[in-house]
Amino acid sequence: MLDTLDSMTSHQNTQTMKPATAAKKLGVYLEATPAEFQEGVVSRAELNALQADPPEWLRELRLNGPHPRPVVAAKLGVSIAGLARGGVTDPLTTEQIEALKQELPAWLRKERATQAEVRKEAARIKEKNTERA
Repeated sequence: MLDTLDSMTSHQNTQTMKPATAAKKLGVYLEATPAEFQEGVVSRAELNALQADPPEWLRELRLNGPHPRPVVAAKLGVSIAGLARGGVTDPLTTEQIEALKQELPAWLRKERATQAEVRKEAARIKEKNTERA
């Protein structure tokens, strides 16, 4: 029985993930990826290879977009909820993000201020907890 368990554990199963999960981990918008990426499954080794040596399509997507909402929010310095409150529900290209930064609409200024307050409060709480410890 022990031999059977040893042989079972020595054969590692190849972990795979759905394309949506892999796209999220790569920080890219799934619908903008090549069809073969969207239609397949991605192994952990393939994901690591994509991260270590990104192919041209991945470099292009990361540079110019369209970017998924978490990336758009980070580039604008707001939360994902803040994007929604600002009416931004679709992926944006780098060019569109830069245009928003230049325009600095009222909603973006407000959401950046809100995000700054959230960060300040989180830092205050962390400091307070550190003092207690």
